[in-house]
Amino acid sequence: MGLLILGTALAGAGLLWWSVSDTAHGRARPSDGLVLGVWHVLYDTEAPTVPTLAAAGGVALLFAAGVATLERRIANRARRSDDGTHLPLSPRHVMAETRGVFHGEVTLTVLVPAHNEAQGIAATLTSLTAQSRSPERIIVVADNCTDDTVAIARRCGAEVIESVDNVHKKAGALNQALARILPTQGENDLVMVMDADTVLDDGFLASVVRRMTADRALMAVGGLFYGEDGKGLIGQFQRNEYTRYARDLRRRRGLVFVLTGTATVFRPRALRTVAAERGKLLPGVPGDVYDTLVLTEDNEITLALKSLGGLIVSPSDCTVVTEVMPTWRTLWTQRLRWQRGALENLGEYGLRPSTFRYWAQQLGIGYGVIALFAYLFLMLLMALSFDSWVWFPFWLGTGLVFTIERIATVWRGGWRARILAATLFPELFYALFLDIVYLKGIVDMSLGRNAQWGEHTPTPARHKVDA
Repeated sequence: MGLLILGTALAGAGLLWWSVSDTAHGRARPSDGLVLGVWHVLYDTEAPTVPTLAAAGGVALLFAAGVATLERRIANRARRSDDGTHLPLSPRHVMAETRGVFHGEVTLTVLVPAHNEAQGIAATLTSLTAQSRSPERIIVVADNCTDDTVAIARRCGAEVIESVDNVHKKAGALNQALARILPTQGENDLVMVMDADTVLDDGFLASVVRRMTADRALMAVGGLFYGEDGKGLIGQFQRNEYTRYARDLRRRRGLVFVLTGTATVFRPRALRTVAAERGKLLPGVPGDVYDTLVLTEDNEITLALKSLGGLIVSPSDCTVVTEVMPTWRTLWTQRLRWQRGALENLGEYGLRPSTFRYWAQQLGIGYGVIALFAYLFLMLLMALSFDSWVWFPFWLGTGLVFTIERIATVWRGGWRARILAATLFPELFYALFLDIVYLKGIVDMSLGRNAQWGEHTPTPARHKVDA
């Protein structure tokens, strides 16, 4: 990995040096066009010069190599640290504390938070009991349910914990359940949190138990999620998106961005340490495992574990099938909550080693938003400027490369995914939709607007984090 990063950096630096040292000029004078017969624009039918392309490629490679280098240094420093005060979950510290002690066989308790999930809870529980390595306990955490969720869960053989006076939704219900369960958990008694609209693929739990048994320093294992079938074109857009995300994680060898709420297994040590550090090393209410004041509790607990030095992965053999949004309105609501929640989490944690990668990712998303809007705007400008359509060979070639990349990255999704990717422009407009959601989240935060997801959600004051 180090050689790859070094090689990428050297290649980028070489391209930059060559581009700025090139003295070739003599490009043709740009042509003049009219937009709607009124505004003059200049355009050039020639492709960018080779030095220009080299400079662009060099900058991109240097940026990628820089982010990868810093991310690797940060990760290695956390893994090798024995600072139990600031990094109490670092692998070296955990291994030292547990060395030479047998903590018993690995057991598994599954928590399924559910609010009016009567329609799908049975399928979720069935996928758990059908696993080749079934859990010792399955507990449905029923939060203010007014349908048959509790009755169905009990008929399926699950235990039920009903929340009491909970006003903090999923995070609050889980905190109540964990307050009862964690004190009884040993070092090898794993706790899994799984959404009620998720179905585990066979072998998920067996893989988790095998990995947790083999590595005492591993604090959490998340699942790779794929979209359920159906829901028409909007469902296929989301399945393509999830397929690409899973591919990225496989290429990173399981190094996870976010411990998704669809299905994640934790060591009790990790959850107890997070609760103990709330209000000190971590934001939140002291004693709470999940921060009840955030919009995306799964993203926040990922940052919490990484800030404490915890080792977390999402291996390729731990896959789940999750719900896709059926309408553009529900998708808008979901993604706005995800995006704004991620930004607010970063704001709470600030710029620290564990959040560096996420800040760089947000900068990349911002650049992508600008690039896509600029691309579509210039296409519109060209269409309005010319008397006839002009084919630019360079951009045709660029579009072909982009199309091939789109198809290759969803290849595992099947023929429907490939056909949609090959059409290119529908997915571009889906990306435009997500970019608009991103901009909406930034604007709302900038204007200090409270988040509203179908009901008023006040933003209460939170505890300060010690420097």
